[in-house]
Amino acid sequence: MERELLLLGLLRQGAMHGYQLNDFIERNLAFCTDLKKSTAYVLLDKLQARGWVTMQEARAGNRPHKRVYSLTAAGEDAFQRLLRENLGEFVAAKTGSDIGLAFIDALPKREALRLLNRRRAALAEQLTEFESAPQHQGSYQLLIDHQLNYLRCELEWLSQVIARMQSRRVPLRRGSARA
Repeated sequence: MERELLLLGLLRQGAMHGYQLNDFIERNLAFCTDLKKSTAYVLLDKLQARGWVTMQEARAGNRPHKRVYSLTAAGEDAFQRLLRENLGEFVAAKTGSDIGLAFIDALPKREALRLLNRRRAALAEQLTEFESAPQHQGSYQLLIDHQLNYLRCELEWLSQVIARMQSRRVPLRRGSARA
């Protein structure tokens, strides 16, 4: 649903060829979606089959043909429905990077702390990158603000986990030597 909403929402701004759509997503929205070019083209074909977008081939000079996509009235209706569904639902974030926490006691404490500190440094670097991003116009800034808040909370939580582990006097792993 989110990917279709994204493509339909972008096409509301005007007709675009696939490269324009993908370029906009990569430059402005890569932090909030993992939509790859190949997947975008597959979805655009599906949206066209549903009657939500039309596609025309255009050619400029000697360049290859480009598929230019436009939103239809049915596509606008679908966009409005998907938008309302998306805004009205809560889907809990699930991240595969948390699975290791369930088994962290399988590592010596020192190694676990070293890995968590490496993770914290990468998280802090990503936060710094987002904080230095230019302001976006309109509602796109809401996506960035949400990501910034998420990264700040994640960094605070991870710092608390590390502090809690450092204060432990017992090893994480049963039967291991003190780290």
